Parts: sequence; structure tokens; C-alpha cells
Amino acid sequence: MTSATKLSLGCIADDYTGASDLANTLTRAGLRTVQTIGVPPDDLALPEVDAVVVSLKSRSIEAGLAVTRSRAAEKWLRGRGAQHVLFKICSTFDSTDAGNIGPVMDALRADSADSIVLVTPAFPETGRTVYQGNLFVGAVPLNESPLKDHPLNPMHDSNLVRVLARQSKTRVGLVDLATLSRGADAVRARLKDLAAKEIGAAIIDAVFDRDLETIGQVALDHRVSVGASGIGLGLARALVAAGKAKSNAASAMPETAIGGPAACLAGSCSQATLQQIASAEKVMPVLHLDPDRVVAGKDEAQRALGWAKDRLFDGPVLIASSSTPDQVAALQSRHGRDAAGHAIEQAMADIAEGLVQSGVRRLVVAGGETSGAVVDRLRIPGFLVGAEIAAGVPVLRAVGANNGAMLLALKSGNFGGPQFFSDALALMR
Repeated sequence: MTSATKLSLGCIADDYTGASDLANTLTRAGLRTVQTIGVPPDDLALPEVDAVVVSLKSRSIEAGLAVTRSRAAEKWLRGRGAQHVLFKICSTFDSTDAGNIGPVMDALRADSADSIVLVTPAFPETGRTVYQGNLFVGAVPLNESPLKDHPLNPMHDSNLVRVLARQSKTRVGLVDLATLSRGADAVRARLKDLAAKEIGAAIIDAVFDRDLETIGQVALDHRVSVGASGIGLGLARALVAAGKAKSNAASAMPETAIGGPAACLAGSCSQATLQQIASAEKVMPVLHLDPDRVVAGKDEAQRALGWAKDRLFDGPVLIASSSTPDQVAALQSRHGRDAAGHAIEQAMADIAEGLVQSGVRRLVVAGGETSGAVVDRLRIPGFLVGAEIAAGVPVLRAVGANNGAMLLALKSGNFGGPQFFSDALALMR
């Protein structure tokens, strides 16, 4: 990015797959977008773009550390001219009562001196809607969805006003659908009333795609917003409509082929990913890791690498640490939640590193925590955003990677259809 470049939009994402989802959404809306891994170094060469998504691995870490990293990202984005910064969270509001959505929101609001912050994880296109402050996943409330069994951030309350209030220092209000349906000025009036009552954050309903455009228009009045990729879509469309960014549907990613061996790694335990692994078993070799052996030491990762190296040049392979919710609960009971999760993440990172050393230059990764561990280990500083594989999942071309040209796909657990791994590899040439 040249020193003269002024960003139309700055974004801070709390995990890597969510960042890819947002970068994909912004690109589809016409913004030239780059995703970085962590706060970029000043000497990282980036093309001229409209938006930068700074990816952090901060969703499930200690809240104070998440705040520190998010503040550093905001400072970098403001220094590049970003007037509005979106704190991108998961569309299922993954967060415990200890944070990290509330603490980061509070810090960014204080730093920007915003009177009130709009908050919504809604993205109707992907089945995430908010009504009367309650988050729905498809047709069911959040607390009745599979997210109730999330291994790190189980969600047992669908009322986001309550969820956010339990982890924020500010009072939380609601902008309901009836207000939103009356348009941007009605939303602005409601926010003014809430701010006068010293309410510093407002969950806003959204049920239809058009609701996101109204939300984006109003959010640009403020310095900070919080939400999933849906609000990013609204912000992008509002920026284009206001002439603050030129709609440019062409991807910034070159079309140069990569070729060579390809591999897939699956760490997510979501129902969608488990189904995708089952489908992949019909078309490629799949190895299921033994989770107890993973926790015990490095031998299981080395076994997986030996298995993969014997097969890589015959076609793509898939290595999975994914398990059912009952199996995950049993593993955590035996070894402890944090210890089990860390061991599996590091094993997948070890495997990814070994695969790349063996010549893999096309890598598909399923699972937010797994993706974070893999990209950190590979020391990839950023990505250009390419073609969309599935809703929320683009092809990514590495920028500044030590291992040279690479294509990756980073998938949140619940994203993609049954044939996702085959679909991804078909677009990663």
C-alpha cells in the first residue's frame, strides 16, 4: 500500500476465517480488499486498496490481550486514513460472559470517543437474523442451535442485549425492526435517544438483506461499529453509494497458476465440517487423527505427515482432527479443555508446516482456531482476495510468504456445502 493511500474502511477481525469471510463480502460489494495477518509491518508491500481487514486470533484469548491487539490494529488503520473501523465478530456472537466482544467494543468506543456503537451479527444471506434483539441461526434461536455445543464458546442465550450487557461496561439498548423499517433517520433518532440515556451500545435488528444497507448508512455516521460480515456488506454499499469508494468488481488477485500438490486440514467439529469430511472420503484419501495420541505428544503429527507424503503426488489428501460434540466433551474431560484444544491446534500447525516443506502450495483449512494456528505457523503476513468458493469463503493468495506463492482457503466450521473440499480445490489452480 502506498503512503498516499487513504482507506475507505478499516476492519479488525477476531479470527482468520471470519476475516476471510468479511474480505470476501467486501470484494463482492466492489471494494478492493486485502486481508492481513496481524497488524502489518510498515514495509509490507500492498497494492492500492479500498479496505484492509486486519486478522487477529483474539476471539478466545484473555480479554485484556484481545483489547491490546485490537487497539494496535485500530491505530494502524486510523493511521492509513480509515474514518470508520468495523470490529468484525462471528455471526453466531461467539463470546463468553468474560468477553471478548464486550471488552474490545468498550475499548474501541473509548478510543474513538463515539457516543454509541451499533452492534449486529445479522447476515440474512447466511441464515443469521436478529429480531427483538434475539439471534436466530436459520429457523431456531441461537441457544437451540448447534452453537450450544461449541467447544470453546458455547452459546446458551439468544438475547444479544443480555449477552453483550454481561460482558460490557456500558449499558446496552435495542433498535428494533419496527424502527429500522422506517429508515435511516428513524434509526438515527433512536440512537440519539439511547445515547441521551447514557446507553453506549445498541443491538440492531436485521431480518432482510435490505436492512443491512440502512444499518451501513447509519453506522458510517460513527467511528466504530461491531458485527459480522453482514454489516460489512452494508458499510461497503453505503460507501459506494456515497461516492467514498468506487465500485470495482474486478479482483485484485492475479490469475497466475500455482499448481503442485494440494492438501486439506480439518479441525472444526461443526456438523457442516463433519459432513464435508464424510463427502471427501469418497474422492480423496482421508486420515483421522487419534486425539488422545495428539495430546500425548508429537508422534501423531509425524505419523500423519508420513501418511500424507506417500500420497501427495497422486492427488489431494485430507487430514482431520474433527470429532463429534460427545467425543470432544470426553476428550476435554480426560485432558482439560485448554490443554486438549492447544495440543490439537499445534498438531495441525505442525502438519501444515511439514506439508508445505514437502511442496504443498495449495492448502484448504477448515475451522477458525485451526486456520489461525496454521497461518501463524506459516508466517504469512497477508492475502489478496480472489474467487468465492462458497458464501463467505474466498480463494486467498499469500502476500509476502517466506515459502513463495501459495493459495489458501480458510473456512469457518459452519460454512460451505457438502462438497466444500472438492469445490475449493477446483478453484485453487
